Order: sequence, then C-alpha cells, then structure tokens
Amino acid sequence: MKKVFTLADANRTLPLVSRIVRDLVARYPAWRELVDEYELMSSRQRVDDPDPQLAQLESEVTSLAREIDGYIREVTELGAEVRSPLDSGLVDFPGIHDGRPIFFCWRLGEEVIEHWHERDGGFAGRQPIDALEFADR
Repeated sequence: MKKVFTLADANRTLPLVSRIVRDLVARYPAWRELVDEYELMSSRQRVDDPDPQLAQLESEVTSLAREIDGYIREVTELGAEVRSPLDSGLVDFPGIHDGRPIFFCWRLGEEVIEHWHERDGGFAGRQPIDALEFADR
C-alpha cells in the first residue's frame, strides 16, 4: 500500500526530500546534454568506421541515468512522487482531505508545502494549502 501523508508528515520529510531533489535537478541537465551529444554522434556513426568515443559516451550516459534513477528511487521509497519534467523540482505527497485523495504539492525552493491539488489535477491545478483546513498542522 502506498504511503499517505498528513501535511505535517510531508513537511517533516522536506529537509531530506529537498536535498535529494536538489541533487536530481543539478544532475539532470548534464544527463540531457550527454544524451543529445550521444544521439548526434550516433547519427553520424558508420558501421565500417566506428567511433571509439561513442562507447565511452554511452557509458557516461548510462552512469548518469543510474544516478538520476537512484535519486528518484530515494524519493519514491520515502513515499513521495517526483514529477516530470525532472528538472522542474516538483514532488507530490499523497494525502487525504475530507475522505478524498489529494496530493500535497511541493517545488524545490519552497520552504514548506504551500500547495495541494486533486490527484488528477496536476501542477496546473495547484491551490494554496490555506484553502484547506487541517487538524494536524
């Protein structure tokens, strides 16, 4: 069963989640750049004239992808969900309000969770947390 956070629980996890997401957001552009470089280089690759740098680049892309996957896995193991695009720094924490499932929505740079949205609402449906009343603040 997936973890369900109270607002207080979600806010307590933010110091750790913030560190993980900061690392993720910092590493993602480097991976994206390597992927672009790899795609360009591989499109020029000739079967009769292999470029030894392509294998090295592929190894770097794979290594960085594993690192990024590790950050995502860490957040997921805490019970939260990293949202795309990965460099947005968005994380949703599953919660319940008035018996219905919601997400507490946090973005890198915010000190506390200040927004929420319906499970199918996404970032565009973010609303101020003050619009909800909670007993466990």
